[in-house]
This record gives sequence, structure tokens and C-alpha cells, in this order.
Amino acid sequence: MKDTLIKLRRELRPLYGDRETEAIIIEIFHFLKGWNRVDLIMHEDKPLSDFVKGEVDGILKRLLKHEPIQYITGNAHFYGMDLHVTPDVLIPRPETAELVDRIVDDADGASDLKVLDLCTGSGCIAIALARNLKFADVDALDVSEGVLKVARGNAEELKAQVRFIEADLLKLQPDGDAPLDWGKYDIIVSNPPYIDESEQSGMERNVLDYEPHLALFVPDDDPLRFYRAIALLAPHLLKPGGRIYLEINPRHADDLLKLFPGASIQRDSCNRSRFIIV
Repeated sequence: MKDTLIKLRRELRPLYGDRETEAIIIEIFHFLKGWNRVDLIMHEDKPLSDFVKGEVDGILKRLLKHEPIQYITGNAHFYGMDLHVTPDVLIPRPETAELVDRIVDDADGASDLKVLDLCTGSGCIAIALARNLKFADVDALDVSEGVLKVARGNAEELKAQVRFIEADLLKLQPDGDAPLDWGKYDIIVSNPPYIDESEQSGMERNVLDYEPHLALFVPDDDPLRFYRAIALLAPHLLKPGGRIYLEINPRHADDLLKLFPGASIQRDSCNRSRFIIV
């Protein structure tokens, strides 16, 4: 075990740094053995089976190709939950958990809120809200059946009541035929694709090579396409007094304020303009 840990640290630290390497090692052994950090320390001087050593070597090869550990193990942590993830869905980010925090805090214990999550992906936002708002009625929409299969599985595993809807946000029309409850939502939330295609050159390989581009990128000549669709639909979906919570690209914050009059921009824990709340 000690030799395996030395090897993992030697190989991974140049790519991932000390802190992330230690987190990855814990994920590897939780996946293979069900161990936590304490178990890892307790087993450091004990032997590993040839089978486990072979599995570790296989995972290490994938990590050295920049494949995210979450796709290797099929598991991502989000808002106190373990979510299944595949390359069909984005790996949930900490800033998205901050968006959920804002919604839960603003709800202030209110019950029976009706929520619509647009571009749900893994279902992380919808499921977190279904579990953390009192008796919430949550709908979640995405364009891809493959994505929705992952989201439905997560909701079932976590016993969250979410209604999943397959539809293209960009093609929805106000009062159209999509199975949405027009005029009845207290909250609309979305973390849509918002990274400009021109930003790819500055991004890490683990994102560019493995995460779904459909869920990440928008054309440079039309970066607000999803936000415009939400702005068009929101007056027909929200109850009077309903609120909109969106994760955004900081470089477009000013343009989004024009798109959503009366909105406020809020910063994430890294002091970036990351959310717009209407």
C-alpha cells in the first residue's frame, strides 16, 4: 500500500498539485475499497492484492491522460450528495452549489414552492432543491434523453421527487405544447451553456477532452442564446412575484443586466460575477 501511494503521488502531483492529488487518491480508494481518509492511513502499512494494484494502475493511466476522476469512478459529490455522472453530463461545480445555497436561503423555509430547472444535466440543481426546500414541486428540463436518463437515475437513487421533461429550451414557445406548467412556477433556475467558444484555448484538457461540449460552449457571435430564451419564456412561466436564478459567464454580466431589467449580479466565493438573480 505504501509503495502504491508513493507511486500515485509521484505521478499525479506534477499534473494535479498536492491538494488535488490527495483528494484523487481518496476517491480512488473509496471507489475500489470503500475507504475514507482515516481508513487510508490505517492501511498504509498493509499489503494490497494484485487485483487492486492492477485496478489502481488502470485508473492512474486514465488520470495521466487528464480524464476526470469523476468519470472514472462514475461519481461526483455535490451539495452533500453522491451523484452518478457519465461523459453525457457535466461534472457539478462548487459555484453551482453556491447557486443552490442562494435559492435555499432566499426561500427562508417557505413550503410548496414550484421550481423549474432548465438545462438540468445530471439533475444536480433540481435534486438538491427537491431535497432541501420544504415540499417543493420540482420540474427539470433538458434536450437530451441520454442526459435525462442519468438525471432520472440520480433522482431515484436519492429518493428525490423530480419530474423530468425532454425538450429543447431554444425551441420552446410561450404557452406552447411542452409539458410545462405555464404561469405557475415560483422559481426558475438554470446553469445553461455559457462559455464562449473562443475561451477554449485557455481551458484545461480534462474539461476540453472529456466533458460534453454541448453543455459547455456557445458561439462567440451568439453567447446569450440560452439567456434570451429564458428571458422570453419567464414572463409566461413565473407566478407573480416569482424569481429567476441563473449561473453566468462573468464576461457577459453587463449584457445580461440589460436582458433582465431589475436583476442583480452576485459574486461567487472567488469574487467573480457568477450569478444573476431577478
